Amino acid sequence: MIQLDSLTKVFDTPKGAVVAADHISMEVPPGEICILLGPSGCGKTTTLKMINRIVKPTSGKVFINGEDTTGMDTQTLRRNIGYVIQQIGLFPNMTIEENITIVPRLLGWDRTKFRERAREMMAMIALEPDAFLKRYPNELSGGQQQRIGVARALAADP
Repeated sequence: MIQLDSLTKVFDTPKGAVVAADHISMEVPPGEICILLGPSGCGKTTTLKMINRIVKPTSGKVFINGEDTTGMDTQTLRRNIGYVIQQIGLFPNMTIEENITIVPRLLGWDRTKFRERAREMMAMIALEPDAFLKRYPNELSGGQQQRIGVARALAADP
């Protein structure tokens, strides 16, 4: 479970303080998919960056399965949270299979297991594994790339 407890981020700028996220409290139960949706500039990306500790909150806490993430190793934290970023963020020099399996490989999954998982993820997002796994991101449409981003986020069973 992911729990945000009054999560706030204030950026200091030359023109004064800018509140990017203001006392956000919410819970995402285990196994649930959560989508942050809102207008440009409302704090969606900042909130995600606070959850995975790319950005340090000004105040508030993030808990994963009841554990405060403040003291967690950032690599371990990020490898156990599945998220899709706004600009997709696929690695252009890697095949679709390599993109999908990046986190399982970092976690030490054996080759057979992570390759099988890539095929499962492709079926889940309705793209034919044999037609797409050996291709590169620039060979796919924007929508197909976004679906690969979702598959990558879910590949390690976050």
